[in-house]
Amino acid sequence: MGYIWNPNLETGHAKIDEQHRQLFNTLNKMATAFLEERGGEVVLDTLAFLTDYTVMHFETEENLMTKHNYPDFIAHKQCHGYFKDIVSDLTKRLHDEGPSEDLVVTITAVIGDWLISHIRVDDIKMASFINSNLSE
Repeated sequence: MGYIWNPNLETGHAKIDEQHRQLFNTLNKMATAFLEERGGEVVLDTLAFLTDYTVMHFETEENLMTKHNYPDFIAHKQCHGYFKDIVSDLTKRLHDEGPSEDLVVTITAVIGDWLISHIRVDDIKMASFINSNLSE
């Protein structure tokens, strides 16, 4: 159920990559804690941390995009808004239903799959643009 960080997910921007690794590590810890029956409270706390950390991470990316006049800023920011809505919906569902194995698997899969897709498509493109501007 875990997500393995690999070189295909490297954007080439050290700060962004470190934040991405932290998101993966925390997501994996949440899933592991639940599967090891360390309690649903761990899942709630971890999802809250992921929510806050994701907001901070998106602010980092959006500040970089603004600073470097990234041409796809609006579309990229909309992706971030979409993800925040997904996490909000999953958090509400978790609070309403309580943690179950099915819900934790769903949360882990939805968040993990979105992150991988977003990194591979949007973030690598954005970081490449920013890195090319730094070398000019």
